[in-house]
Amino acid sequence: MNLGGPDKQSSVKPFLFNLFNDPAIINIIQPFRFFIAKLISSLREKKARGIYKLIGGGSPILKLTEFQKKYLEKNLRKKGDYKCFIIMRYWNPRASDVYRDVLHYNPKEVILLPLYPQFSTTTSGSSINEWKKVNKNNLKTKTICCYPNDENFINAHTKAIKKFLNRKSLSKTILLFSAHGLPKKIIDSGDPYQWQVEKTVEKIIKKLNLKNINFNICYQSRVGPLKWIGPSTDDEIIKYSSQKFGIVLCPIAFVSEHSETLVELDIEYKHLAKKSGALFFKRVPALGVNKDFIKCLTNLVLNKKSYGEKGLKPPFCNNSFEQCFCKS
Repeated sequence: MNLGGPDKQSSVKPFLFNLFNDPAIINIIQPFRFFIAKLISSLREKKARGIYKLIGGGSPILKLTEFQKKYLEKNLRKKGDYKCFIIMRYWNPRASDVYRDVLHYNPKEVILLPLYPQFSTTTSGSSINEWKKVNKNNLKTKTICCYPNDENFINAHTKAIKKFLNRKSLSKTILLFSAHGLPKKIIDSGDPYQWQVEKTVEKIIKKLNLKNINFNICYQSRVGPLKWIGPSTDDEIIKYSSQKFGIVLCPIAFVSEHSETLVELDIEYKHLAKKSGALFFKRVPALGVNKDFIKCLTNLVLNKKSYGEKGLKPPFCNNSFEQCFCKS
């Protein structure tokens, strides 16, 4: 399960509408949410089209997820009769269409695997709820809610980051972990996303085991008038660039390249860093089909009985968060 993205220019507006018509994104009753989604998607269409034009006219996320599916399925089939299906939340393939394919496959059990390492009601929670709505036949389903501290997930990031760090220049390098931001009110309501991002970074820094490493967590893609969690990625880039630091930027909550990495990080933030006087700017790739990351996903599926069952929880779950699906 992943966010999805428009595959061509004509898909941009309906993709935006699907996004903003999600009650997990704009939590107001219908028909008001419908009309707001129509308005926002119309107002943002031109700018969004321009963003996607910079990366070929549409999002590469489905193609990249298909590669992840291929490698995951190959690993799983060594252990049993597994088949992987892709569901995108806001564009094709949608849950209602994929559900028919799953029914035709006639599985003994369904395992929901969000490609969001850190749980949020606005991402994993929304996708999981959509599955519950389309699952009219009550297929036996288990849920892998999150994996922010998974050993192989941490190893994947650590190895990727090490390729971009020079021990000789560590004192003048800032490692920025950039995650998609959220309105502060969502976190204040009990959403565990920010806490889980912090735990991921904590584990990576410990695994890197580099003395005097400079790092910070920041949040990108802020929109609208609400107060968002921070600090913002662009503010951190300006801050450290003006101090003549080199910047190594790591997308910590995205596992696939898409507009927010290929445009926001690689184009907009790179230009901002150069303009602000950065010593250098490097961007760590999203995990994609990184062997350790695919191993992480494989083990999560194979060890599914530790996830989503009553009384059984991942060892890294913070049980104080009421909305974390791994409690169910």
